[in-house]
Amino acid sequence: MNPVQVKNLTVAYQKKPVLTDVTFEVPEGKLIGIIGPNGAGKSTLIKAILGLIPKASGEIEIYGKKYHPKDKVVGYVPQRGSVDWDFPTNALDVVLMGRYGHIGWFKRPTKSDMALALECLRKVGMENYANRQISQLSGGQQQRVFLARALAQDAKVYFMDEPFVGVDAATERAIIDLLNELKSQGKTVLVVHHDLQTVKDYFDHVLLLNMRTIAQGPTDETFTMENLHRTYGGRLAFLEKDQLMVEQK
Repeated sequence: MNPVQVKNLTVAYQKKPVLTDVTFEVPEGKLIGIIGPNGAGKSTLIKAILGLIPKASGEIEIYGKKYHPKDKVVGYVPQRGSVDWDFPTNALDVVLMGRYGHIGWFKRPTKSDMALALECLRKVGMENYANRQISQLSGGQQQRVFLARALAQDAKVYFMDEPFVGVDAATERAIIDLLNELKSQGKTVLVVHHDLQTVKDYFDHVLLLNMRTIAQGPTDETFTMENLHRTYGGRLAFLEKDQLMVEQK
């Protein structure tokens, strides 16, 4: 059974289609890059799958059934820019939010929940910042805390929306290490990604998207110049060997 299966998904804002008849499925235990130009509907796709925005039509299944947050099988890392970082809470409390699906919103975290949250912070190199207010953290540190929260959810499928944007090299490396650790545990991770130069290094599979499904499959077979031209339009130019630059109209 595929972790994620989407059939004929259409999403519209004020009757204007943003995604049209998007269809794809992903294999279990892989890192999947969602690739496409600005405005292609990549973030919209994730939000529609998670039920955060309504769909006009189509079917979405997570492990063969309609997704519900109470199922506790999905972890989500939103775009950092969409988060209110001035909210008065510290890094540990943010990570503990990832446990609420397991312990309930009105119950206090147990000692084991606290220990797990601290371990998740340790995995992303943020254990020394557990009591630091999130507003006092750098962009890269904030992103690490959100990754730790996703880890604390102990999900089977993870959706990450542009986790590499605006982070330093050390944080990017930490994110990649974390993704590979999740993969080694048999987890499935879908990542909205914009840097074409790193796609082949980071992902096993890709979904090329531009308001509709352009191509999907193993990276070596799918991430081709032909498919990229179909996805981006405009012109694609080689800067150096295996490096790409998009020049959009």
